[in-house]
This record gives sequence, structure tokens and C-alpha cells, in this order.
Amino acid sequence: MWKSEEGSTARLVQLCIGYFIFYVITGITVKYFTEFPTRDAAPMNSMEYLVYNTIGGNLIALGVVFALRWYKFPADRIANIGPIKIPYEFLYIIPSGFCTAVVIPTTTLMYMLPISVMVAMVIMRGSVIVISRVVDAVQIKQGILKKRVYWEENIAVVFAIMAVAVNLVSLKPGSFDFINNPAAVGILTCYLLAYSFRIYIMNYYKNTAGKNVKQDNKSFFAIEQISASIFMILISVFVYYILGNNTHVVEIAAFKSAIENPKPLWYWATVSGFAFGIVAFFSVFIFMFKGRTATFAGLVNRLTSLVAGTFATLVFAFSFGGKYPTQEDWTTLGFILIAVYFLTRAEKKRTKELHV
Repeated sequence: MWKSEEGSTARLVQLCIGYFIFYVITGITVKYFTEFPTRDAAPMNSMEYLVYNTIGGNLIALGVVFALRWYKFPADRIANIGPIKIPYEFLYIIPSGFCTAVVIPTTTLMYMLPISVMVAMVIMRGSVIVISRVVDAVQIKQGILKKRVYWEENIAVVFAIMAVAVNLVSLKPGSFDFINNPAAVGILTCYLLAYSFRIYIMNYYKNTAGKNVKQDNKSFFAIEQISASIFMILISVFVYYILGNNTHVVEIAAFKSAIENPKPLWYWATVSGFAFGIVAFFSVFIFMFKGRTATFAGLVNRLTSLVAGTFATLVFAFSFGGKYPTQEDWTTLGFILIAVYFLTRAEKKRTKELHV
């Protein structure tokens, strides 16, 4: 039942199921380690969990990449950098890895800012949906994307934005002080720029592959992940040794503390990162799904994560006594289902188009 053709709806559903399952696990573990005290330890702060979880995620991702030799990139063009010859695609995949290295920490830093967690989620998820639609518009203008964005996809974008924006309606006056927070604006700017370039690069690779060259998402993921890991190590070393004396900065102090004074459950927090690493596989493969627009793939990715987030909240509430989803969460889910309906219509059109 799990056999499916590349680019088929069945393959897309399988990726979504995998993404959903491991995103739920990730969502539960995040809440467990950052909200649930145990006999041996108090909850971790976001930065501590980021450090341990990221290590675990990178270990599992790199382990798969090297064990299965996905790093063997099938290139039809070679670029010369001095005496070194590399596949031409490395010239933009490696920068995509740098963007990934920026996205991972800025995501957690957004949650550490003195703003609502829901506001952070709304901004990040909503921005990715908008970015995906903009990337399609740009690449259509450039002649890179030969497909058109169906009106059903545009309607789905509207309902998806409504879904992520629901929580803004319930904010108390004065609680959304984002614009007046320089740190928040700086972190968001880095997040948006990194994600914009990354989504553009993914779709550039997907839409410019030669007719006789197979679109190899596994190799793309491998090179991007290796690059991201190297950049994250360099960034971590820079922050620890160069910026480490600025302990008055909360984020830097928390980062150093996570390394120098690891929490008792740091090992299990690292193991929990395995699920996060597996999520990365499904996330990238959905973003780069063959024959689909960036708009469609971005929506599928973000909507799946939204549903998984709500389900993770339910499981955590039932299992550990956490808070149940709010009325706003259920309203969000309603808008998501409407968006999914229009995506389903778009998918039926696209599959017919691909088989013409």
C-alpha cells in the first residue's frame, strides 16, 4: 500500500502522513521539556531545548544522509572554483543550507521574545504561505515556472492566512508590541529573508532541472543539510567564543548556560531531536514536490503543521494535563479544512495536467 509513483497524489499523501506523525511527536516533546516539570528537573527554557534538540535533529539527518549516500549528487553541469570542480547546483544549494542554518535558530528566538507565542506562530506560518505565493509570481515573471497558479490555490492561500490570523483577533490591547521591539524586528527580518531565499532556491532547482536530468530531492536535501550543519557549527562557535561575554543579552546567556551547565534531561532532549530531524526530511520533500507550484507545496506544508500542532496540544493535554486547544484553535482548524478543500480541487486539476 506504500508503493507510489514519484509526483503522484498518493506519494504526496504519504509525505503528509509522515510529516504529521513526526510533527506531532516534536510538538509533544517541545511542550514536555519546556512546560512539564519532573522530579529531577525544572522545565527547560526555549534556548536550552533548542541546543539539545538541534543536535539530535542534525545527528539523525546527517546519519541518514551518509548511511544512504544521498550526498552523491547527479549533476549534468560542472562549476570550476579555482582548482576545485563541483556540481553547478552546489552554487545555490550551499547558500540554501546557510539559509536553513538561519531559519532554525531564529524560529526558536521568535518564541523567546517578549511577545505572544501565538503571535510568533501567526507571523512565521503566515509569512511562509505568502512567500511561497510570491516566489511563484517571481518565477513565472522570470519564465522559470511554466505552470500557472490555479484560482483554487489562491483561494486556499486566503483561507490559510485567515486560519493563522485567527489568534490575532483575541489579543489584548497593547500585547502586540512587535514593531517597537528592535530585537523582534531584527530576528524576523533574518527569518523572512532566509526563508524567502530558501524557498526560491528549492523551486529554482525544481523548475530548472533539465529534461534528461532526474530531480533528486534526496541529494538536494543531503547537500543542504551538510551545509546547514557546518554553518550552524560556525555560528555556534562565533556566538560562544566571540559574543559569549555579552551575558547581559538573555539569549546569549541562555545559550552558554545550555552548553556549560546542561540540564539533567539534556540527553533525552537530544534524543527527542530525532523526531525533529525526521520532520525535516518530510518538510523539504513536500516543499520540493514534483510538478507542484510553490504556492501549493507551501500551503500543504504549513497546513499540515497547523493541524499537527493542534493534535499535539490535544495529546499533551490528555496525557500530561496541559491546556486544551482554545476556541481560536478550533476556528483555525475550520479555516484549514476549507483551505484543504480548495487544495484538493487544485490537486485534481494538476494531476490531470501532468498526465496530458
